[in-house]
Amino acid sequence: MECRPYLLHALSPLHVGTGQSVGVIDLPLARQKATGIPIVPGSSLKGVLRELRRPREESGSASGLHDAVFGPRRKKPGVEGDEPGDYAGALVVGDARLLALPVRSFVGTFALVTSPLLLALARRDLGALAEAWPVVAPLEGRRAQVASLKGSLVVYSAEGSAAAVYLEDLDLPVAQEPDTALATWAQGLAGLLPDAERELLTRRLVLVDDETMSFLWETATQVDTRVSIEPDTGTAADGHLWTEESLPAETLLVGVLGATGTFNAAPRKLTPDEVLGEALGGEGAVLQLGGKATVGRGRCRLSAWRPSVVGGAR
Repeated sequence: MECRPYLLHALSPLHVGTGQSVGVIDLPLARQKATGIPIVPGSSLKGVLRELRRPREESGSASGLHDAVFGPRRKKPGVEGDEPGDYAGALVVGDARLLALPVRSFVGTFALVTSPLLLALARRDLGALAEAWPVVAPLEGRRAQVASLKGSLVVYSAEGSAAAVYLEDLDLPVAQEPDTALATWAQGLAGLLPDAERELLTRRLVLVDDETMSFLWETATQVDTRVSIEPDTGTAADGHLWTEESLPAETLLVGVLGATGTFNAAPRKLTPDEVLGEALGGEGAVLQLGGKATVGRGRCRLSAWRPSVVGGAR
């Protein structure tokens, strides 16, 4: 199987949830069970890609290509059509896992916050490309690290006081020495963004300890209160008040796409690289994921790590 990691950049608040909750939030985000790290399930992304690449004509070579990549379409809608197809699609879509979370900052409006654990998990996903992305050492104690004190937009440093970052209600001292490993990650991730947006990442990226990061991914997400309106009266409907959790705009997530060659029963024969190319389309495709699409939620940019994107170089 050929694998290709991808970066998912939320351009608006993103809600991909579980549909139920036993906690205080009625519609929480989907999260990993053991760690609580927010994710976008691979099934959600695969469904969006399948619909995005669907050909206009239901028959012909384009339809056969689509079915070979994503699998044959259901012959019947609903539960009746939930039966095994004649062959499996060649595309495998893994979950997208949180990589950097935008957090309100006292200086610079917001910071993109990550941790050694999140970077280590991302590095594992990079597979053969991982050698160009350095290991980031764990931080000792409650503190933060930036790629460069001079270049950072989110570090507060007053005369006579140590440099610090202020995230939500947390104040974290910042190490004075530059972190070359974090700088490499910042430049590399920026290489996956459009040119005009690269400074958004390189000058706002902050590394915090894993304990602080786990607190932030539980408490620094966006929670909105919503209500249904009675069409006859224009007032709030009784009992129709709920809360909904989202990942804020500018969140970064990382995942892996995989592909095999198409199966013998498939209508088209494709190599794994051709399967991935067909699924991804052009660079930086903008997708809509999750709920509330009609009010602009869930706009995301999908960028693939290619062999030419190593350590930030294109």
